[in-house]
Amino acid sequence: MALRQSNLNPERPDSGFLRTLDSSIKRNTAVIKKLKQINEEQREALMDELRSVNLSKFVSEAVTAICDAKLRSSDIQAAVQICSLLHQRYKDFAPSLIQGLLKVFSPGKPGDESDTDRNLKAMKKRSTLKLLLELFFVGVIEDGGIFINIIKDLTSGEMLKDRDAAQTSLTLLSSFARQGRIFLGLSVSGPEIHEEFFKGLNITADQKKVFRKACYSFYDAAAELLQSEHSSLRLMEHENSKILNAKGELSDENIASYEKLRKSYDHLYRNVSSLAEALDMQPPIMPEDGHTTRVTSGEEGISSASGKDSSVVEPIWDDEDTRTFYECLPDLRAFVPAVLLGEAEPKSSEQSAKSQDQTTEILPESDKGQQTTHESGEVSTESDALPEAESTERVKDKEEKDKSKELDKEKEKEKDNDRKGENEKDKLRSLEGTNLDALLQRLPGCVSRDLIDQLTVEFCYLNSKSNRKKLVRALFNVPRTSLELLPYYSRMVATLSTCMKDVSSILLQMLEEEFNFLINKKDQMNIETKIRNIRFIGELCKFKIAPPGLVFSCLKACLDDFTHHNIDVACNLLETCGRFLYRSPETTIRMANMLEILMRLKNVKNLDPRHSTLVENAYYLCKPPERSARVAKVRPPLHQYIRKLLFSDLDKSTIEHVLRQLRKLPWNECEPYLLKCFMKVHKGKYGHIHLIASLAAGLSRYHDEFAVAIVDEVLEEIRVGLELNDYGMQQRRIAYMRFLGELYNYEHVDSSVIFETLYLILIYGHGTLEQDVLDPPEDCFRIRLIITLLETCGHYFDRGSSKRKLDRFLIHFQRYILSKGALPLDIEFDLQDLFADLRPNMVRYTSIEK
Repeated sequence: MALRQSNLNPERPDSGFLRTLDSSIKRNTAVIKKLKQINEEQREALMDELRSVNLSKFVSEAVTAICDAKLRSSDIQAAVQICSLLHQRYKDFAPSLIQGLLKVFSPGKPGDESDTDRNLKAMKKRSTLKLLLELFFVGVIEDGGIFINIIKDLTSGEMLKDRDAAQTSLTLLSSFARQGRIFLGLSVSGPEIHEEFFKGLNITADQKKVFRKACYSFYDAAAELLQSEHSSLRLMEHENSKILNAKGELSDENIASYEKLRKSYDHLYRNVSSLAEALDMQPPIMPEDGHTTRVTSGEEGISSASGKDSSVVEPIWDDEDTRTFYECLPDLRAFVPAVLLGEAEPKSSEQSAKSQDQTTEILPESDKGQQTTHESGEVSTESDALPEAESTERVKDKEEKDKSKELDKEKEKEKDNDRKGENEKDKLRSLEGTNLDALLQRLPGCVSRDLIDQLTVEFCYLNSKSNRKKLVRALFNVPRTSLELLPYYSRMVATLSTCMKDVSSILLQMLEEEFNFLINKKDQMNIETKIRNIRFIGELCKFKIAPPGLVFSCLKACLDDFTHHNIDVACNLLETCGRFLYRSPETTIRMANMLEILMRLKNVKNLDPRHSTLVENAYYLCKPPERSARVAKVRPPLHQYIRKLLFSDLDKSTIEHVLRQLRKLPWNECEPYLLKCFMKVHKGKYGHIHLIASLAAGLSRYHDEFAVAIVDEVLEEIRVGLELNDYGMQQRRIAYMRFLGELYNYEHVDSSVIFETLYLILIYGHGTLEQDVLDPPEDCFRIRLIITLLETCGHYFDRGSSKRKLDRFLIHFQRYILSKGALPLDIEFDLQDLFADLRPNMVRYTSIEK
């Protein structure tokens, strides 16, 4: 507000004050040169210099320098401060500046321009528009009507005819709508918003109508253009899919035209969405978007899924973890500054390089500048004071000598600075080199997703062109026996390729050249190198880095000469990415054709058994044989409800609710099935067995027969397990022992039942001919059954007759343990824990004699 008031009511110094300031040509020329390189770092120094010089005769030169300055977004505020200072000093500065800045938006000469020239012009217009808006807000520009002509030019119908001009207009309008929301009558929010400030801008309602109408009408026209381009892109995709399915590949011309149209569409869609967001509107939604806006490379996004019926399409990935590994890549822009990713660095480096070029160009042309100043008559006083030709020549000679000395001194200083800068760069390079070497040494140890993602982020802090080449070389030289590293290396390449395109392109080129070299060599050597190469290409294909066309060309080369190592290479390629390509809608038809060719070659050629098995495994891995779906058992609704209560709803918080629901069941009808479900404790959660026992105890109060039946069934199952001694029933037998112990805990069985079961486990089958079958000497499973039962309910046998019974049993138990010889460690540790818990003071015998 204070700066605006100072600009609206400037207190300009009189001519007498200005005469006291430095008005020499040399000083003023140096200051004007600095105006071409305005930035935030030099703002204070430049403003101090402007206060100390008199630019009354050089206002037009100063305006030209400011208009030619290449301003970044961060330099706009510095330029506003400098323009405000010059406006408050010189009356004719503001009109000249407005006129000079408006020339930037005047249409240029029609002709062929390179992409770089168009981009530079667009950036210049954007920075100039931002500067004009800021100058209007601070009061250097008082009339907001100048923006009407700018917006009208940007929103004219001719802009949409030229695609590049339309993109530029959309970018500028988005910037204008975000920065100048007050012009469009949009709501402005923020912590430092003052109503008086906006009232003082003097933007009439008619002007707001003009701005709003122009922007919204242009947005509607751009949205229509986006719709038409979307339709053109879909049509081209459909045509390319037909060609691809018919011929198997696309011509370079078709690929190039598709890529050009797709990039144009993506750029237009981003700009239209940005304008919609700036105008507080919803971005346009494209109908049946499909693969249109998907950022893919080469032929991958060309064909549509016309070959497979939607009802038959299988998921591309087998499980969610695999899908997240290959599709959910970390966003480097969220972890690493843009400067380190090379997105903001090139701009600053280009500007610094250009500024150095400008200074070096200006220095040797200083003689020409002096001659032009003499010719323009600005130094007419010197020529009048020395009328004679000889005296003027002597003066010129002296000036040239002085200038040459100054130039030599400046060059020497520049050389010294360059040497210091080179020394510092060498030190930084050496440090970066050691850090990079340490990082590359950690590469082989990155065998998890988190480790490789962390290493990728760390590499971004060492990002440079040379370091990227070293990284690619290290990735390419993965040990040929370490095939397990290839998915993680490919994930690193895919993550880096979002910001560093050259990493993936260089690596792909190296892999393709190596494949062609190995396939053309036609020797039976280096099979591991060939497999490593083709598996690397396959992993990159699954990350959508390697185009499917490259994979199919490699596969075709192997099938054309289907012998020896080429069979191994083709099968390894199919094992790596064949299933992915077969299940991807874009490549399913072509992969199916390749698989058919593969099986025909297998049947025609007399392959050895190893190669025949390899081919069959690769084929069925990509295209598994069809098998009939398993028929689900049909249960009546009442049985389904019982299973839901016991196996899904039952937990600590719902046990009372489940008990109430079970009591409500028609008991005569449901009792047999309920008993059957209670006896399937081994199919539920092991930790829920005590809940089943609690339910059994709760139901026993109302249904005695049911409670007795449960105990009988459990004891019968335990005896059946002892009679059969089947390895496949061990989990089931453990569950029943836990169930029996929990029934005792809930006072559903007596301690005598527990001890009878314990002794039964010890002695069953002993002394018979089947002893070695029922309880082999090396089988310790009965010990585990006893441990499970005692761990469940043994802590209750700590007093009275039950305590004496347990002590007596533990002696017999130790005798049984000693008969087994050396125990496995897990059994021994469980026994130690059991005795420490139940009888910590009991002596553990080491032999039967003791």
